[in-house]
Amino acid sequence: MRTRWLGRTGIQVTPYCLGAMMFGAWGNPDHDDSVRIIHAALDVGINFIDTADVYAQGESEEIVGKALKGRRDDVVLATKFHGPMGDDPNRRGQSRRWIMRAVEDSLRRLQTDHIDLYQVHRPNPETDIDETLSALSDLVHSGKVRAIGSSTFPAEEIVEAQWVAADRGRERFRTEQPPYSILARGIERSVLPTCQRYGMGTLVWSPLGGGWLSGKYRKGQDVDMTTGRASRMPDRFDPAEPGNARKLDAVEELAVVADEAGTSLTHLAVAFAVAHPGVTSAIVGPRTMGQLTDLLAGAELLLDDDVLDRIDQIVEPGTDLNPDDAGWTPPELADVTTRRRAVDDRAAG
Repeated sequence: MRTRWLGRTGIQVTPYCLGAMMFGAWGNPDHDDSVRIIHAALDVGINFIDTADVYAQGESEEIVGKALKGRRDDVVLATKFHGPMGDDPNRRGQSRRWIMRAVEDSLRRLQTDHIDLYQVHRPNPETDIDETLSALSDLVHSGKVRAIGSSTFPAEEIVEAQWVAADRGRERFRTEQPPYSILARGIERSVLPTCQRYGMGTLVWSPLGGGWLSGKYRKGQDVDMTTGRASRMPDRFDPAEPGNARKLDAVEELAVVADEAGTSLTHLAVAFAVAHPGVTSAIVGPRTMGQLTDLLAGAELLLDDDVLDRIDQIVEPGTDLNPDDAGWTPPELADVTTRRRAVDDRAAG
């Protein structure tokens, strides 16, 4: 499988990155089967694996660690921190206190002495970015981490992190991991151009739009809202939501495009994601061997300009059909109190 430069890290990775979120209790609880899937991906040439401590509360990392015994040196291994790893409010986030504990826990679960790419899983306005970069810089200097990155950061926070790193002499984020699919193209407006400007590699998550581009959700078919992701994130799957209704319409049109191009909707979706010049790798997260086999069958697909033009006509560039697919909502939008003065302050003029 061909490789691409991961930004300016000097590391080469495959355009498909194996995502491990579905290994463990969140997806496939069979460790041996999950290990077989990982080995199958490595055997066809994928050299890039991405996981996170929060995936099934560490179980995903444990499975990846088992799979990489004897093969660690052949893999670019990425993981993430930020999400809650217990009830203690200090076992989460990106304080120096937690980062130093979290990395040791991940190294133990992954059965390795270093992580190639250690990523902040989400922004955290409660923590000074210099606090985070300082701790991560120490991990790079100690050899426990080779490069650092962010995930689902808006463009302005990517820029702030770059400037703080330059001003304070910290290691800088070398990568960004944003959501990206035909149905969620918001990062085309500023995140991808910003990453390109700073020479950052990008590994995009959810190129199948959470399953919408796998053909699982189609117009006129009922969506089971009681299980899986639909039960956990109803705003992203309830067909009654206007944004999801727009996705259903788009999927019907995209299915026609895929059929006329002689490919499947799944292959069309992933090929679209890796076609953008600002994208290094697309994270594919199979739960079963069958899903991996299907995804790999489209690994060499290249979309011509006519197909990409038709996709642009169906979903306007830079558009998220459902804003909830953006992956992270700033507190200024999520918390109404951040936008309204207290009543007494308003009355005081």
